[in-house]
Parts: sequence; structure tokens; C-alpha cells
Amino acid sequence: MKRKQSEVEELPKPKKAKGKMATTQITLTPQESRLRELLLDVARYIDESKEIKEKIELRFAGGWVRDKLLDIPSHDIDTAINAMTGYAFSTKMQEYLKNEENLKKHALEAKDLGNLHKILANPEKSKHLETATTKIFGFDVDFVNLRKETYSDDSRNPQMEFGTAEEDALRRDATINALFYNLGTDLVEDFTSGIQDLAARRIRTPLEPKTTFTDDPLRVLRLIRFASRLGFSIDPASETSMSDPAVMEALKLKISRERVGVELEKMLKGNDPMGSLQLIDRLGLYSTIFTDPTTQGHPAPTTDNWAIAYTCLNELKSNETPGSIYECLVRSDDAKYFSWVLAAITPWSQMPLPQPAKPGGKLPPPLGSLVIREGIKGENKIYNVVTGAFRHHEEITALKDAIIQEVEYTSQRDKVGMTIRRWDAQGGHWRLQALFALMVEALKRDSKSYEGLFSEWQQFIDHLEAMDIMDAPAERSIIDGKLLSKELGGAKPGVWMRPALEVVMEWQLRNPGITDYKDAVEEVRKRSEELKIPKP
Repeated sequence: MKRKQSEVEELPKPKKAKGKMATTQITLTPQESRLRELLLDVARYIDESKEIKEKIELRFAGGWVRDKLLDIPSHDIDTAINAMTGYAFSTKMQEYLKNEENLKKHALEAKDLGNLHKILANPEKSKHLETATTKIFGFDVDFVNLRKETYSDDSRNPQMEFGTAEEDALRRDATINALFYNLGTDLVEDFTSGIQDLAARRIRTPLEPKTTFTDDPLRVLRLIRFASRLGFSIDPASETSMSDPAVMEALKLKISRERVGVELEKMLKGNDPMGSLQLIDRLGLYSTIFTDPTTQGHPAPTTDNWAIAYTCLNELKSNETPGSIYECLVRSDDAKYFSWVLAAITPWSQMPLPQPAKPGGKLPPPLGSLVIREGIKGENKIYNVVTGAFRHHEEITALKDAIIQEVEYTSQRDKVGMTIRRWDAQGGHWRLQALFALMVEALKRDSKSYEGLFSEWQQFIDHLEAMDIMDAPAERSIIDGKLLSKELGGAKPGVWMRPALEVVMEWQLRNPGITDYKDAVEEVRKRSEELKIPKP
């Protein structure tokens, strides 16, 4: 369980050791102790073989140490090795465990060990030294050598080579992620004041911030993610450098959009997505992150009132109760993530929808959709939802307004149901499209009070629920095309089939619960001339 905020300051007091390093102690669980003893035995086995001149030193590194000090359970452990690659060490571990006596010593069974996966050196992806990953005692363990790195001016992919523990610590993104637990000494090693920063609930870079971010601009996003995940503040010097024009330009030039998307997804699936968006907003990073780098000349939307949209979503989520707007519109873990993506992209609703190059031509995607596809490399499902949301939000809002005004057609189950089905067919997740419409309207109203807005949209939801029409897209036709053709005397299938089946669906929506399709077929037959159904 995560510690309460007041308890974090009770972290063990660091003790100064030689040089810059401070130390402190932690208490391992029984399973962590088993892993430690196994790895130390493997290290002794390697030392005794005399294959490596330098004595093997092992350290648990980074995130596991941070989370251990914060009393946050973690099953991902990076094991750093001083004098050999991660893959070389792990193959010696396999060799050690071929001995039955060693297996017995550590009470190991087949279920305690997973397969070893080699991660090849790949300079194009920043992996210049071989690493390996496996599962031991229920932990996901990565083996990697201690390293130092140098960067070129035009790439975030560093040249890596073997380094010391201090050099490895200094290359990391934040001091709280630069801690080591030395398996040999049973002590936490701190070369960068990470323990003090944990106690102060502060995110800070080990080296001078601008250099850290210019070398690898991805660290800007990582610091935002850790700050929102842990509820920490970012120190002022780091914040200033994160907003530096040179750093933002480096982020555009040196970092792949796939990596932007990965970090953003982790933020928005984390425990404080609003906190992440607030930081992006406050640091002026919107146009750097939510952009289409493949297109030039498009004006960027203003984000002056963007906070209204993401705060609106957070308010809805905070007030979730049975039958509430959020409960009705956001119904899965995927939908929760998608909802935050939609909140992030709302400023692009200010931009007009692109029109076809020529009359009747293909409709170009909205600019916001291009941001999803090219800017954060979002998967097709979210791209489609965003596209539908941009194209339909005005229609959805118009239906909401008509319901409030009690316009006659809003009580016609077939008309409303077919409209909802169309929205869903053209993007999917029509409920999330409605949520986007709500957030766009909040932006347009430019008010920090949501009471009137929420009241109107709750009325919209309640009306559709009373009509039992919210799930109209899931309604299945009571007759398929083959049977319909047969019922019409064997009419040859053709372009008439789709509109004919829509007539059937309209009939179903007017007559909920009736499963006999005879009257629905008769409805189609009456309109056969209009539908241009060929005679048998």
C-alpha cells in the first residue's frame, strides 16, 4: 500500500559516505531476500570461475528502489552489473542453475523461473549493450550493465559504454530514479541526493536541467509523468528548463512521436491524468506534444481556456454515481483512457473541419485526428473515436438542445435511435463522442461553473435512458439480408439491401421487443419502389 503523504517524510535518514554518496537501509520481503541471495550466489560463481578480472557487484536500480522507499509494491526490478553485460550475466545464472544442488539450495522449482529473453544491442534504438529479461520468484527482472552515455546534437539515442555506479546515476532522468540498492552491502546508495528529494516530494534532475533535457527531451515527459503519478512537485530550475524554447525544439526534432505517445498514454492511464495535463498546460508544452509534425502551415489552437475542458472531465469523474453523466458515458478502462485523450484534444475543436478538395470528394480527417495519428501515434480505435467526435459534436449538442426544448422528434424512438447508430458507425463509442461534445460546449461557454451545463447534459442522458435508446448501436436486426431477399420473393441482392435493412431497423426501434419480422418485411415491401428493389 502506498504511504500517506505525511509518512513519506519519515524516510530513513541518509548517511554520508565517501565522496558524494549517501546510504540508507531498507527491509526486504522474504521473496526479495531469496532473489538477493540467488543473485549473490551467481556473482560468487562467476568470481570463482576467474573469467572476469573484476569482482562482480550487483545493484537493484532506479524505480524499484524509489518505490521501496515509498512503500509502493513493485515487481519490476532492474539489476545493474558492474563488469559484464546483462545477457552475459543471465547466461551464467542459467549455467549455475543447471546444477541440481544449486536448485535445491534456493528451493527453486520450474514455476519460479521464466524464460530468458535476450534484448540485442541496437544502436538505432539506444541499446548499444546487450540486456536480458526473465521472471524469477514472481519478479520481472531485467539485467543490464552499469553505463555512461554521450549524446550527439541531433539524436536522443546515446552512445553507451560501461560506466561506474555514479556515472550511471548521473545519466538518469531524475534523482529519485537514480538510487541503487547494493546487494553486497545491503545498503541503498545515493549519488544524487535522491533520498532527500523523496522526503521533500520533489522531482529534480541529477545534472544541470537544460543539459539533461537537451540530451534527451523524452525526460521532460517522464518528469511530468512521475510528478503526477507520485503527487510530487518539479523543482523550479527543472520546470524553467522544461519550458525552454531550445528544449521544446529538441523535443520536436530528436524524439520519435511513438515515444511521445507511449509517455502520454502512461500519464493518462495513471492515477492522476488531470495532474499531467495541468503540468503540460502550465509549462506551455501543448503545441509541442499535441501537434501534427507531418503538416506545415496549420495554425495552432489557443489553449487559454483548455483547463476548462480537462477540469470539466475531472468534475464529472469525481461526481460519478449510478445514472450520472460519467457513469453512463464512460463504461470501461479503455473508455477512461479515451476520455482523457478527448479532453486533451478539445482545443483543436476551434479549428474548422477540412472540406473535400472537390465537391463529392473524400472528406479529409479533422486536424485533431491528425494530431492523434501523427503527433502521438495513437491506435486506430482512438483515431476513429476522435474523428467521429470532431465530426458529430455539433449534431450531438443540437440533439441535447432539442431534448431540453422538448422538440417533437426527440421522442421518436426510430429517428433518435438511427441517429445514434449513425454516430456510432462513423467512429465508434458514440457515448464518448457525446462526452467530447459536452467538453467542447464547456470550452465555448468559457465558465468555471459547470452546474448549468451538467444539468442540461444530465437531462439529455435521462431522456435517452427513459427511451431505452442508449444502446441502439448494439441492436441486432431481426432479419438478415438473405432472409429478407427470400421474403421479398427472391429479389436479387444489390445496393437496395442496406437501406432496406435500415427500414427494418427503424421498424424495430418503433416496436421494441417484437421479434416477429413479418410486419417489418411488409414495411420494406410498401417502400419497394422508393428503395428500388428489383422485382423477382
